[in-house]
Amino acid sequence: MTEPDRDLGWLKPEAGLVDAIAVLGGRQAYLDADAILAAARSHTCSALHPGWGFLSENARFATRCEAERITFIGPTPASIRAMGDKSVAKQTMKRLGIPLIPGSDGPVETVEAALACAAEIGYPILLKARSGGGGRGMRRVDSPADLPALYSQASAEAQSAFGDGAMYLERLILNGRHIEFQVLGDMYGNVVCLGERECSVQRRHQKLVEESPSPGLSPALRAEMMATVTAACARAGYRGAGTVEMLMDPAPVGGKPGESALYFMEMNTRLQVEHPVTELCTGVDLVEWQLRVAAGERLPAAWLNHGLPAQGHAIECRINAEDPSLGFRPAPGRVERLVVPAALAAVRVDTHLVAGDVISPHYDSLIAKIIVHARDRAGAIAAMDHALGGLDIVGVPTTAALHRQILADPRFASGAYSTSILDGFPGL
Repeated sequence: MTEPDRDLGWLKPEAGLVDAIAVLGGRQAYLDADAILAAARSHTCSALHPGWGFLSENARFATRCEAERITFIGPTPASIRAMGDKSVAKQTMKRLGIPLIPGSDGPVETVEAALACAAEIGYPILLKARSGGGGRGMRRVDSPADLPALYSQASAEAQSAFGDGAMYLERLILNGRHIEFQVLGDMYGNVVCLGERECSVQRRHQKLVEESPSPGLSPALRAEMMATVTAACARAGYRGAGTVEMLMDPAPVGGKPGESALYFMEMNTRLQVEHPVTELCTGVDLVEWQLRVAAGERLPAAWLNHGLPAQGHAIECRINAEDPSLGFRPAPGRVERLVVPAALAAVRVDTHLVAGDVISPHYDSLIAKIIVHARDRAGAIAAMDHALGGLDIVGVPTTAALHRQILADPRFASGAYSTSILDGFPGL
């Protein structure tokens, strides 16, 4: 943990949750590979889980772990390198048979190159940073006149956030759906796909609500893409947990009426924040299997031979310390009161918070995840609304009330929604 975390008294070794605590340093410590490896050595760690962000997709850090004879709980450094560079990842997936959104073949090094590529694929386009994610270094461009300024803004933001200002561009698919496929691979070339998650409810290209299975996929398209993703990741020799993120075009160019297409966007070579919805639908503990795979275990033959069909429906709401009425402005501060829904069989609450904790301005504004599971989608929506009604956080504004509005929105309730669902949403 870092120095600001030292007031988390409930995380003391004597509480029985951990064996030991290593203080890494200041607020940038989670990115300090030297400090993390020194702590691992001093505690004679044989393996290191990099968490959900920070160094989890850093190939150099994974390589250093290997050099220290510490098992990196994640993909191989080669896989991280292949997928961490988005333009390289796109070409890799294209070779493996997964269709791509029309766009640049690699980074567009200059504004002039971006203008030429945009003229070829047509506006609107989306400028995206080659490295990183979370919506940073991303801009929508509707005309050639807007591109130079937006290119400079996006590149500067990417350079500041990721140390890499390189940009690529792709056609902006309007009214698309963000759908991702969870994969898990072992050291022996075996890969299983554990279904998909719908992640189309977003603000600033960052996810707010996730559900599984997606209400937008037909059974035929689901089966086709699961098989394609599994085969591609197996051919790539992928190990550990990963997510293949795709965008659904409801009206692909040249497609038949009513026909949808799924295009590869990027691959996250780590565990996603929204992985609990997959866990609840499949009964698979993904963190446990990250550890098992890293320890050399094979994936069960039953999974490989028969798959893992989803059971029921799960929804996750990300509760962020933000003010939706002020453009989702982060709202750090002290949590004066925290009451979470009862952890019943159908409700799961993931949070590190207790009353009195201070939410730091230095990290992501996510403070809790509420996840529910039910027999069908209507039941899951009702269970989530009930769970959110039992959530009480005082001290900082949160997105909890907005989530209840989203659940009640006719578009969400019907399942016929897209990434534009929050455009013009009341109160935003």
